Amino acid sequence: MKTLAIRLDDDLHAQLSVIATLGELTITDAIRQAIEQWIEQKKSQPELTSRAQSALDEIERDAAQRRSAIATLFGSSREPEAKTEPKPMGFRPPVKRTARSKGDEPASS
Repeated sequence: MKTLAIRLDDDLHAQLSVIATLGELTITDAIRQAIEQWIEQKKSQPELTSRAQSALDEIERDAAQRRSAIATLFGSSREPEAKTEPKPMGFRPPVKRTARSKGDEPASS
């Protein structure tokens, strides 16, 4: 939940207060309802939908460039997978141990 502070002219605040009171709402609830209705109206506008798709396309292009840059920096022969399962905390891949011969043992002091 985010807190928002807005500035209203005295006259607009008085009107909002009266309407909220008549509707048996707090000013906060009246503002929240108005914002929710405004968002629903905007979501159905084709121009806004088109602009949202353009923004998503730009995000995807930027992400592809960043993935490519990281792959180039760290010598990966292919781009990293877009979605991978997170590994559990403390995960370590198993280490394959080989038997040592007597000559391979570290010298003791």
